[in-house]
Amino acid sequence: MGIEQGIWKLGDTPQKLRPAGLADEGQLEEQIMQDIAILNEDWLLIGRQVRTDFDKLIDLLALDANGNVIIIELKRDKTPRDVVAQAIDYAAWVVTLADYQLVDIYQAFAERYQRPHASLEDAFEGRFGITLDSVALNENHQMVVVATQLDASSERIINYLNDHAQLAINALFFAAFEDQGNQYLSRAWMIDPDEPPQPVARKPRREPWNGEFYASFGDDRPWELARQHGFIAGGGASWYSKTLAMLSEGDRVWVNIPKTGYVGVAEVTGERCRADEFRVSTEQGPTLLTELTTAAEYPHLYQFSDEHGANAAEYLVAVRWIASFPTSQAFSEVGLFGNQNTVCKPTTPKWEHTVSRLKQTWGLEE
Repeated sequence: MGIEQGIWKLGDTPQKLRPAGLADEGQLEEQIMQDIAILNEDWLLIGRQVRTDFDKLIDLLALDANGNVIIIELKRDKTPRDVVAQAIDYAAWVVTLADYQLVDIYQAFAERYQRPHASLEDAFEGRFGITLDSVALNENHQMVVVATQLDASSERIINYLNDHAQLAINALFFAAFEDQGNQYLSRAWMIDPDEPPQPVARKPRREPWNGEFYASFGDDRPWELARQHGFIAGGGASWYSKTLAMLSEGDRVWVNIPKTGYVGVAEVTGERCRADEFRVSTEQGPTLLTELTTAAEYPHLYQFSDEHGANAAEYLVAVRWIASFPTSQAFSEVGLFGNQNTVCKPTTPKWEHTVSRLKQTWGLEE
C-alpha cells in the first residue's frame, strides 16, 4: 500500500499545502549531511559515498548508540526494486567490516567533509555520551531505503524480508511542500522504527568458549576496595546480580569497568553471596566487609534491607587477583569485547582477541 503524505495549515478552513517536490534526492542527501536527525535523531553519521570492495558507493553510513551500523541508500534514479537489492548487496560488505575499518571510514569522512570531530572515538562520545570502547561495533546492522515513493512490489519485498527472512530493512519516505515561499519537508516510516524487527546479526560465527569469563564492574562501585579485599560485585536488581552465580571456585574472570577499560584478572575463590554476609580474611580472622568500610565508601554494600527485597541487594564473589590495576592504568582500545551483563561467557571472535591482547599487555602470556 503506497504511503501518501500531506500537510494542512490549520485555520477556519484547513488548507492543504502545495506539494513542491525535491529537485533530486541529492538535495535530500545534503540536508541529511547537515542534520541526520532528519532521518533519526539517535544516529551518528560516519560516512558518505563509502566505496566498497566491489567498487560500489554506499550513499550514507551511520551508527546508533549500540554500535550497530545503518546502511542508508537513496533511491535516486534507480528502480525501487533495484535500490532494495543494492542495499542488501551493500549489507553483504558491511557485515565483514572490522572495528578499525569503521574507524578509518569515519576519519576519511571527517577529513573530507570537515566534521567537528576528527576521530570516531570523539564523535561517538560527543553524540551519545558514552565511550566507543564500551560498545560492540558492528555486531548488528540494518538497512534503510530513502525515497519519495516505492512501488507496491518493493513494499511487499521489504515486509517479507523483515517478517520471514529476518533482515532488518526499512523504508523512509519524504515529501516536500511549499507555502508562501517557505519550504517544508515531511517524512514517514514504512515500518514503525519504535518497534523495529530484530536487527541482522553481524555474523553467525561462534567459537568454542575459551573458559575465560567476562565481568563488568560498575563505575559507580569502589574499585580500590574490590582490589584490596578481593571481590567483584553486582546488584540493585536481579538482572545485575544473578549472572554472578555463573562463577565457581577456580574460574578465571577478566574485569572491565565500562567507559574506563579493563582493570584486572582474577581467580574465583568463593560462591556468590549477599554483601551483608561477605567476609574478608584479616589478622583477627574472617570479618564482615560491612565492619571494614562505611556507607560513604560503598553505598551499594548497604542495599540489603529486607524492605527492598533480596533482588535489590548487592552481591559479591570472592576472588584472588592475578593482576589488577588502578583505573588510571586501565587498558582500553577499539576492538575489545564489552557487554552490559555483570558476568558472561563470550563465544565471539572478539573475546578471543580481547583475552589475547590483555595477556600480552599485562605480561601474562602462558
